[in-house]
Amino acid sequence: MPKFDYSLHYAELDLRAHPELYRVGRGEQGVLLVQPYKGELLPHWRFATPEAARESSEAIFGMFEEYLRAGDFVGADMARKFLQMGFTRARRYANHKGGKKYDGPVPQDKKGQSGAHGRAELPRQPEDPVKAEAARIFKARWDEAEANEDYARLKKAHRAQYG
Repeated sequence: MPKFDYSLHYAELDLRAHPELYRVGRGEQGVLLVQPYKGELLPHWRFATPEAARESSEAIFGMFEEYLRAGDFVGADMARKFLQMGFTRARRYANHKGGKKYDGPVPQDKKGQSGAHGRAELPRQPEDPVKAEAARIFKARWDEAEANEDYARLKKAHRAQYG
């Protein structure tokens, strides 16, 4: 699987116009970079409470379906990544008060990439049930997106065409 290309100048690129430049990568890679999708999806992304998570995940999942109807794989994949990020961020806050998972700053050469990068994970706190419920709500929508047959078909076609 080709890695997400962090060397591109995403702030200057419109990946709707240039889907050939998009690589799925792993997990949430590029979720806060790829335009115009970041600008379209980010205003709807909230996970602080189950109510906010429900409203947010429904809005983002609706956009996921709209992107699929338009045959826009990049948009659908970005929406899927926002659903995944809703789950992972809510889980982080459920496990770590304040959402800080690792000790110390992210090394300069690793910003924008996932993983601990050699930093120690902070001890988990007793689970926050509000954030855990928000995570569950996002996880259900993320799973629904991953299982969507149209999404799988477009993903396979994108990889076959562009790598």
